[in-house]
Amino acid sequence: MALKNVFCQDRAIEILQRGRAAGRAAHAYIFAGLEGVGKYTTACEWARLVLCRNPVAGDGEGFADSCGSCESCALFEGGAHPDYSHVHKELLEFTKEGKGRKAPVEFPIDVVREFLLEKVTIRPTVSERKVFVVSEAEKLNASSQNALLKVLEEPPHYCTIILLCTRLEQLLPTTKSRCQIVRFGPVAEDRIIARLAEMGLDRGRAQFFARLAQGSLGLASQWARLEQGGLALFDAKRGIVAAAAGFQRTDVLELAERFIAAAKEIAAAWADLDKTVSKSDLGRRAQKTVIQILLSAFHDAMMVNVAPDHVLIHADQGQEIARLAGRLDPEQAARCIDEAYEALRWIDANVNEKLIFERLLLRLAPSAIICPKR
Repeated sequence: MALKNVFCQDRAIEILQRGRAAGRAAHAYIFAGLEGVGKYTTACEWARLVLCRNPVAGDGEGFADSCGSCESCALFEGGAHPDYSHVHKELLEFTKEGKGRKAPVEFPIDVVREFLLEKVTIRPTVSERKVFVVSEAEKLNASSQNALLKVLEEPPHYCTIILLCTRLEQLLPTTKSRCQIVRFGPVAEDRIIARLAEMGLDRGRAQFFARLAQGSLGLASQWARLEQGGLALFDAKRGIVAAAAGFQRTDVLELAERFIAAAKEIAAAWADLDKTVSKSDLGRRAQKTVIQILLSAFHDAMMVNVAPDHVLIHADQGQEIARLAGRLDPEQAARCIDEAYEALRWIDANVNEKLIFERLLLRLAPSAIICPKR
């Protein structure tokens, strides 16, 4: 792949290229945007260009791309470039004291020290620069970010650091002030649908996953892989939406168990497809998927009442969405959406899943928010 092949992020790439062409390329970047919109892909291709020994002319005056044929490009393609490091929290088990330790929710400071701070002082061996790409920078706690400050403020002249971040507000002002922030927007829905169709999904499923992902190609592709791997995620979402459309307060405990079981099934399937992510992180990702399905159903119900011509995420379940819209006025639907977002925050805080789902459903039950219209 090359920078020119990264799609729907032209603005971000133009910012990078213009800085390089003007001789003002930053020593530290924050790539900010939703999960799965191309931040990591762009970071890899930018690193490939930065490390390339013979860059070639690209689109635009002064723009460039990696040559794909020099020693550096060959090493990068083979995943063995000595001057490139991908730093992520799952590296904890490879730290000096990390054997047998599982990656926590937060980014361990031991990983920052051993895989970035200690390596940044070593001069490059193949290329003229070294590049460090840090995934999930929003999970760096205050101690980890403070440890990074010196190298972000006074890095070696040969060093480039790229922080990938989905929640910019989680980074300290001191961290943000020392980096150039490059914002990444959502991927166009038609591009996501086309990619999922290439993966073998039918139009209905591709459309649903694209809309549920809200511009995240990476997330939509992961769901598509789960679907193709035999999980029947699309059928599971139909059951979740149908349950949301008609549940009563007496159904809360049973429904919470059903949703928890669905999340565990999704997490197990995800673990078979992605061996690099910790099981605890996959569990949280699966719980978020169930909550996102609920949230999107309430969003559809709200839009039915305020913008009847709006395209539905759950277009295949118009009857269930209409039923839900009949029980909720727009204000009530908005409150349901707020409750779902609160549940997503609880998941990020590593709260017990049983408590999350029971609390959410109790607060969404008819006597709490969903009040049948008279």
